[in-house]
Amino acid sequence: MTGSIIWSLVLAIHLLCMTYWVGGSIYSTLVVRSTVGLLDPGPRNSVLLQGYTRFFRGLYQVVPFSLLSGWGLIFHEGGFASVPWPVNAMQLLGLAMAVIFILTVQGPFRRARRAMRPQPALFDTLRSRTAMMAGLGVLTILVAAMARGM
Repeated sequence: MTGSIIWSLVLAIHLLCMTYWVGGSIYSTLVVRSTVGLLDPGPRNSVLLQGYTRFFRGLYQVVPFSLLSGWGLIFHEGGFASVPWPVNAMQLLGLAMAVIFILTVQGPFRRARRAMRPQPALFDTLRSRTAMMAGLGVLTILVAAMARGM
């Protein structure tokens, strides 16, 4: 009984992490960018930079926890060879999302933070990379729904 409670908590942590990651990516892509478009360029860049800073700061914790909890759940079920293919597909998509996050933070986000006046192209790159994470996250959710019956 205690083991099932622990694994239920691991699954809950995994789902909460993915909710922040995918939901935050969708929110950032669809809502924030269009909302700050109403501002003048100076305040717009500042608000965008602060928003990405806060979102990425959360992702620094969420990304490792989501990957580790997912792998823990896989090992609990017997390892990579014993889980259905959608679970392995979710792992691959999660790793792709993590790579996009790392490349985004180390590349355009770092350049935007260091710039005196970040160029709009940097924010366009941040938006497109966040949109990629959102798209892969939605695909991961669809794959997870396919794994439900297996």
